[in-house]
Amino acid sequence: MSTNHTHLFTPTQLGALDLPNRFVMAPLTRARTEVDHIPTDLMAEHYAQRASGGLIIAEATMAMEGCSSFWKEPGIYSKEQIAGWKKVTDAVHAKGGRIVLQIWHGGRTCHPALNNGKVPVAPSALTVEDEVHTPEGKLPYTEPRALTIEEIPEIVAGFKLAAINAQLAGFDGVEVHGANGYLIDQFLRDGSNQRTDEYGGSFENRARLLMQILTVVSDVWGSNRVGLRLSPVNSFNSMRDSDPIGLSTYLAKQLNDCNLAYLHIMRSDFFGVQKEDVLSVFKEHYHGNLMGNMGYSADEAEAAIANGDMEVVAFGVPYLANPDLPERIQAGAALNEADPDTFYTAGPKGYTDYPFMSA
Repeated sequence: MSTNHTHLFTPTQLGALDLPNRFVMAPLTRARTEVDHIPTDLMAEHYAQRASGGLIIAEATMAMEGCSSFWKEPGIYSKEQIAGWKKVTDAVHAKGGRIVLQIWHGGRTCHPALNNGKVPVAPSALTVEDEVHTPEGKLPYTEPRALTIEEIPEIVAGFKLAAINAQLAGFDGVEVHGANGYLIDQFLRDGSNQRTDEYGGSFENRARLLMQILTVVSDVWGSNRVGLRLSPVNSFNSMRDSDPIGLSTYLAKQLNDCNLAYLHIMRSDFFGVQKEDVLSVFKEHYHGNLMGNMGYSADEAEAAIANGDMEVVAFGVPYLANPDLPERIQAGAALNEADPDTFYTAGPKGYTDYPFMSA
């Protein structure tokens, strides 16, 4: 492996976020909370271990009550959750790190068994073709009900409150989760959005909810502390779109006016179903800070930054198994292998017990 990664180790600025290097820890759902979606001391340890990167994006976090998709994922809507997250941000800041919170609504991936029997909501009544882990075992996803026009402002207000609560919890900013087949993405793509009102049909209409959420979240934080994650070709959660290039082009141009800290693009599909090159579209049409994600090696990340294709790169699985990922890359050291069997289990195994590089 090449050990010359000069660009990865140069400082940069994403809006108001000063980064000492270009390593970003991608948001990784780990389902490690206890009761009531409250972050734990173990989570604080996990994130603090990884504070040497340029930026940590904390995992998908419920913007409002009743939108659980993962059973033990964190929330940011209660005083107890804010206090739990404050321990996390304090621990990361004590190590000199920076951390933003990914705020999220699962939409049709929420399950009644995880939400006190509540029927999930979505742009349209279309069901995910898969199963979800619940306290009752694996269950098929249920049919959501389509949100009414009158309910949509409540969703927007929920994201605004989540942004306010993220400030109270001591984060350095927020990332709006518009990817991976969750609520915002469900509105963006025509495979999940069959509405005929002002939230369906054209690119502008399908992007309306996203733009409304970005506006209120930016009102809270200032847009220079707000990021956005998109995955226009990821087929995860039964997602598809008839024209991902067209959608990406529209979004790239519209988002130029938002003055975001960064735009986080998942460049490919988990399952290889959709092959379109959307990253090139964003490189061409988006003029702000781009963050690349999905399967980058250190060498590829270095080249992408050196070529000016993107400002930073987000690493997922390598960060999961290597708390000192930047130090290992700099030393040309071997990386720990991640253990998929512990990705969503409870406790420290496969979470806080991955070894650091020996001194």
